[in-house]
Amino acid sequence: MLNDSQVTANIPAADLERARSFYAAKRGLSPTQENPGGLIYTTAGGTMFFLYQTEYAGKAEHTIAQFHVSDVGNEVKDLRAKGVTFEHYEMPGATWDDDVASFEDMGHAAWFKDSEGNILCVDDMTPA
Repeated sequence: MLNDSQVTANIPAADLERARSFYAAKRGLSPTQENPGGLIYTTAGGTMFFLYQTEYAGKAEHTIAQFHVSDVGNEVKDLRAKGVTFEHYEMPGATWDDDVASFEDMGHAAWFKDSEGNILCVDDMTPA
């Protein structure tokens, strides 16, 4: 049943080697597995994402993956020091402190684009 399954995010890349470099340099991630279809990453938190090459990378205008972290502010500082720029969006209920959005009773979040133009998020909103 789907209720018992795990979910893996699929992140498109127009240039797989450029994306590999981005995730290594900016996020400190290395693939745990490589196959002809792409790269599999497994985080210390036990989740996975699949990075694959396609001409459709960067076409989504919404968040395609979220990294749940314990301190959004520190993650933003670390990413900014590595050259990552952050996105700001108009959202009901959001108050902004520099690049970090706060949501009452929900937590904090910040959005950025990877090397392929995909929108990613770091947040401290732990899924239930």
